[in-house]
Amino acid sequence: MNQDQFEGKWKQIKGDFKKKYGKITDDEYNEAEGSLEKLAGKVQEKYGKTKEELKKELENW
Repeated sequence: MNQDQFEGKWKQIKGDFKKKYGKITDDEYNEAEGSLEKLAGKVQEKYGKTKEELKKELENW
């Protein structure tokens, strides 16, 4: 998934993503919004998922 695909998908799934990954704060979402790499880093930090796992999950969402 490239950056453009992520940005388009993010707008569609943002609410559900926030429910699933509730440990990530709104400030962290705002900081990472628009950047798959930054968001993946936050998920990795809080949940231990790899960037590859998160990318696959987003593609299948």
